[in-house]
Amino acid sequence: MLSGSFYALLAGFLAAAASLSAKLSLGADYVRDICKSGLSIWTETHGGAADCDWLHIPLRLLCGTLLFTCNAVMWTFFSKALRHCSSSARATVTTTASNFICSAALGRVIFGEAHGALWWVGISLTLCGLLLLHQSASQAEPQDQGRKDK
Repeated sequence: MLSGSFYALLAGFLAAAASLSAKLSLGADYVRDICKSGLSIWTETHGGAADCDWLHIPLRLLCGTLLFTCNAVMWTFFSKALRHCSSSARATVTTTASNFICSAALGRVIFGEAHGALWWVGISLTLCGLLLLHQSASQAEPQDQGRKDK
């Protein structure tokens, strides 16, 4: 049971990583700005010229590859979560909550995004539903075991 929740949490994180990769590869010059700020720090300490006019293209392709890789691994972990969890709703809600929280954290750290009160209300309701699901599933398990033995 614990492994199913772990797989679901991991799947949610990988879904957030995939969406971050999509935003970086297809977004409005995020990679170019990151490249320029990183190379400007490099040129100040090591010397040389900072040229991101061509370097952002392979970095965007790398982010696109990371998008497909994260999605493939995410679906693998999500299917394992479905197999190991007591219900598909438990795996789905755990993955969704993990995705929301990880997306918020990554957006805050990388892009400086802030979320409004309505978003926090929504994630709080999702987490309350997740807690209810986990509680009801843990209480129902001993009864289910008795039915399987008969």
